Amino acid sequence: MNSIDRFAIGVAGAGAMGRGIAQLFAQSGHRVVLYDTVQRSVESALSSLQQTFGKLVERGKIDAATAQQATDRVTGADSLAGFVACDLVIEAIVERLDAKRTLFAELERIVRPDAILATNTSSLSVTAIANACERPGRVAGYHFFNPVPLMRVVEIVRGVRTEDAIVDALLALTLRTGHRPVVAQDTPGFLINHAGRGYGTESLRLVSEGVADVPTVDQILREQVVFDGAGFRLGPFELLDLTGLDVSQPVMESIYRQFYEEPRFRPSVIGAQRLAGGLFGRKVGQGFYRYVDGQPIVAAEPASDAAAGAAPSDGAFGAVWVQPGPRRDALAALVEALGARLDRSDAPAADSLVLVAPLGTDASTCAAEAQLPAERVIAIDTLFPFGHRGCKRRVLMRTAATRGDVAAAAARLFAADGARVSLLRDSTGFVAQRVVAMIVAIACEIAQQRIASPEDVDAAVRIGLGYPVGPLSMGDSLGPPVIVEILRNIERITGDPRYRPSLWLRRRALLGLSLKHED
Repeated sequence: MNSIDRFAIGVAGAGAMGRGIAQLFAQSGHRVVLYDTVQRSVESALSSLQQTFGKLVERGKIDAATAQQATDRVTGADSLAGFVACDLVIEAIVERLDAKRTLFAELERIVRPDAILATNTSSLSVTAIANACERPGRVAGYHFFNPVPLMRVVEIVRGVRTEDAIVDALLALTLRTGHRPVVAQDTPGFLINHAGRGYGTESLRLVSEGVADVPTVDQILREQVVFDGAGFRLGPFELLDLTGLDVSQPVMESIYRQFYEEPRFRPSVIGAQRLAGGLFGRKVGQGFYRYVDGQPIVAAEPASDAAAGAAPSDGAFGAVWVQPGPRRDALAALVEALGARLDRSDAPAADSLVLVAPLGTDASTCAAEAQLPAERVIAIDTLFPFGHRGCKRRVLMRTAATRGDVAAAAARLFAADGARVSLLRDSTGFVAQRVVAMIVAIACEIAQQRIASPEDVDAAVRIGLGYPVGPLSMGDSLGPPVIVEILRNIERITGDPRYRPSLWLRRRALLGLSLKHED
């Protein structure tokens, strides 16, 4: 085997992933041999790569000499025999176990005994693929994300029999490309696809429960959630439309089945129905949204009656009573800043709006347990910034008995400083609490199972999924005890084990440790 800086790399499969992998390594100074069973695909890929390098020159990313050198490093092969001198062969063919096993058995008869064989599979068992080889120890997962040159994270997946030297070589090679390598054990979804289950799956569940519609869930997760001054760039349904439900739904179902129906990963019938109906997303012009010229058609939110400095004028309530709790003072200050009168009595007056701020609890349970008048109860989510002129969006929730005029007047009041307001039907944990807590819970379980190190979990998810911070950092920012409280309350009320807190999370919450603390 040559030294890492002089690796000859073979790429089997000249589709979008194969081309991206070839581009990355050619630009990193490596000789690349590209093969596909369809020779026209190889020719098309070589032409496409030449054009790509030319465009990089036009944009000032590289100079003409560098582009020519990168172009010259990529050659095509008309058979697998073209890989005979390669130090590493990366498979990027169709996502079928039988096809990959057949290819790896053939490759082993061609390449040198010390050559590394790697699969770019996103969902299949690396161990099962490697078992087709006489020397499974030299086989590893090497999972890139599309588009490869821009998605700067790579999963190095250790199969049950993968040798340490193979992992070390792939780590060193990846670092030379400028991408961030993360090492994961061979489990369903590996690291990033596994960790990503919380965002889309829990959002689908919210819609299936009738808590809110698709645009509202997207708006809340884009505009209410803030970490280090940033939020999610796309809502979960915008992301599902971009990825394509024909890709995402099978992954959701596969991970659920491969984890022996672990409740945390339970898919939604909504996704299955839309997949059956061909509503894949942007690629077909309709998914969770309808698209015209590539742009989603979304109904504008109704304009709020934001009369700053004025309390609601329709008589729905005369004052606002805030339930005692950690957020009472901050909520009282907000209510007064928005122009409403504060009810400071020990119990709410007969005409007061009753404002509660639950964590993980639904508004109906909150009202019943505190013996509050449910017809006048409104819950507000205080997990993220909610202060006067201090947030883009506030999220309110009614009980099953809240009067319509009370809910509408509350929405107007909390929009009085220009913030957008979402009014939900009753839900354990609103929207943001549920989704973020599930993201953290799943990441903690990945760390607990030692699928990857806490540092790699955080880095991989932040880069690979475009989250504002890594999921363990999300939990640290909000406080592990807060995440535990949200999950335990949701589990208590729903009876659903999907919300049980991970042992990793519970122990660190008990001891006051960071979720990134290794033991």
